[in-house]
Amino acid sequence: MKYYYTLIVILCFFSCSKKEQTQNTASGNNAQKYEEVINELLSKMTLEEKIGQTNLRGTSSRAKTLSDELKQDVRDGKVGALLNVMRTEFVDELQKVAVEESPNKIPLIFARDVIHGFKTMFPIPLGMAASWDADVAKTSSRIAAIESSQVGVRWTFAPMLDIAKDSRWGRIAESPGEDPYLASILGKAYVEGFQGDSLNNATSIAACAKHYIGYGAAIGGRDYNTTVIPNSLLRNVYLPPFEAALRAGSATVMTAFNEINGVPATGNKYLLKDVLRDELHFDGLVVSDWDSVIEMIAHGFATDEKHAGELAANAGLDMEMTSKAYEHHLKNLINEGKVSEAQLNEFVRNILRVKFRLGLFETPYIDKSNEVNFYTKEHLSEAKKAAIKSTVLLKNTKVLPISKQTKIALIGPMAHAPLDQMGTWAFDGEKEHTVTPFEAFKTAQVNFKYVSGLTHSRDQSNTQFKKAITTAKEAEVVVFIAGEEAILSGEAHSRSNIDLPGAQEDLIKALAKTGKPIVLVIMAGRPITITNIIDDVDAVLMSWHPGTMGGEALHDILFGIIEPQGRLPVSWPKTAGQLPYFYNHKNTGRPANKEDYVAMYDIPIGAWQSSLGNDSHYLDIGYTPHFPFGFGLGYTTFSYDAIKVSKDTINFNEDIIVKATVSNTGKRVGKEVVQLYIRDVVGSITRPVKELKRFEHVVLEAGETKDVTFTLSSKDFIFTNNASVRAAEAGDFDVWVGPHAASGLKKSFYLQKK
Repeated sequence: MKYYYTLIVILCFFSCSKKEQTQNTASGNNAQKYEEVINELLSKMTLEEKIGQTNLRGTSSRAKTLSDELKQDVRDGKVGALLNVMRTEFVDELQKVAVEESPNKIPLIFARDVIHGFKTMFPIPLGMAASWDADVAKTSSRIAAIESSQVGVRWTFAPMLDIAKDSRWGRIAESPGEDPYLASILGKAYVEGFQGDSLNNATSIAACAKHYIGYGAAIGGRDYNTTVIPNSLLRNVYLPPFEAALRAGSATVMTAFNEINGVPATGNKYLLKDVLRDELHFDGLVVSDWDSVIEMIAHGFATDEKHAGELAANAGLDMEMTSKAYEHHLKNLINEGKVSEAQLNEFVRNILRVKFRLGLFETPYIDKSNEVNFYTKEHLSEAKKAAIKSTVLLKNTKVLPISKQTKIALIGPMAHAPLDQMGTWAFDGEKEHTVTPFEAFKTAQVNFKYVSGLTHSRDQSNTQFKKAITTAKEAEVVVFIAGEEAILSGEAHSRSNIDLPGAQEDLIKALAKTGKPIVLVIMAGRPITITNIIDDVDAVLMSWHPGTMGGEALHDILFGIIEPQGRLPVSWPKTAGQLPYFYNHKNTGRPANKEDYVAMYDIPIGAWQSSLGNDSHYLDIGYTPHFPFGFGLGYTTFSYDAIKVSKDTINFNEDIIVKATVSNTGKRVGKEVVQLYIRDVVGSITRPVKELKRFEHVVLEAGETKDVTFTLSSKDFIFTNNASVRAAEAGDFDVWVGPHAASGLKKSFYLQKK
């Protein structure tokens, strides 16, 4: 039997988190003074003006004029924030109307989806997660904030912190991956980058932790779909990245489209009030996703627009994005006693608090003293570094790196696709500034010949096959840039089959018949199943959608100027039928193992009907992924040895030190991401087979050996059980140190109640 021991640190966590958040969001400002001014403003505002602050209006970023109706609504105090106003003259005009002509002179917030860059595009977030590097996340969001704030954007709808375990889901491209520990580190870094040292700095923009919560658990990987998440799973897996973002001071939070256990997120009082406000002490602004208030009607949770507004308001939603349930009905709901004016006052306080923290009351207009500089040398350099750190080498039969003298056939629909290379959510990126592999090869005077073979990723024609095959025969190596267009991933772009689309597999198999080695480079918004072609290629590089500088990054990787440095932030499936798949799963009563596994084609004809293998697996693809979470190769090799733990038994108030020796056994310098996993062997609820708890980037020269040390405390063993008890429990623990989730040296220890 296990013993509960609720650590003191848990009791102080929520009170400490409020202090940390206030320090981050109100740094350099008199928070008490803000509250006094907010209360004074509230006392002057009419009911209609208060409701106006809850309205986030959407416009088209391509609009060439401002409507008189919109300007009048701003003048009347009926708008609190605006989305997608991208002409600076429009931003200034509307802000001038708000601060000079509206009843209480309250400034607007201008918002935009700045997801992985503004003009300088970085790898998609799933790609940046493959860097396992907080500095990459923080730098990318800092540059995005600097660029976007120059045109008046002061609020972004990022970072997306949805844990994603299903590569069919289109929005996995925006996700930090499948692991809550890695996602928490990245979420904190994104917030710090967007918001800078102080929110009231002209180059800072308010972050928005989204989508709260569980969106990545959509059934079948179908966007907007239902989620069923027990409270213990919600708190152990899906909530930690949001907690980390709030501790970092995220100014805002966005509700998700999905329902959780029968209640849509936008109308979920338990999540918005009990957890977010009462437990996590969040005092910023909660905004709905686009139309998600009125979508509660389609969910079958609200009868009509008015009822949807009532549900959202009583759940604690501060601001409504684009739909108008609050604008149309909130006054009547208050007059009817179905929503209290006190609740509305809280919404307005939260909204005004963010506007004060952004410094909009003091400096409402775009800072004209800063010259607008996009695509600076420094920004492009960081984008290139991010693409290198995000690229994952999945296979290499000594064909990489390529010699500069090698004659190359550059083939594939993504070899010169500047728009698609930027990936999803790249509204403001400009393809004219994208450096594709073709352009990078040309600039570097690589000895190559280019044939696209297919005009785009979905092209099913073989009309260019002959030319591509001829070019391959004349070359020494084929570099095939495959993948999926940007439009095939992102919101509302889920796929049931995640093989390479179009005739790409057919062309690769045709090229393989030439006998020339093939380096397959994949540019995509999700893991792509390559089981059908893995034996036809000699190397595989996953570069995701790498952004503006992806071509230069790939050039340097292919020719060994630098090695690929990424590690998988998600498990890579063998086939879509294996999904959802994730490394930190639970064991069944009959866990799969290689000793008992019986493959489909190994079953004798006419075999006696029996439970083959008697464990949990698929007959046709087994029970392991194609590539495990954390996997990634480089241009050298590493070995692990001599794992040690400081004690066989520790108390709840003690740390345990885990050491292992890592050696570079290859012939060139290389970087290893050393990963530490634990398993709580027996719990009051069953625990995952492995959980990532630490990692470290280690650079070693050829032949160099280094001891890598990790420190764990009993805080690292805390989880929430089905009785909502959050604690570490006494018992046996396993710990591994290794290169990925499926490999490592193992030791054990015991956590005891003193």
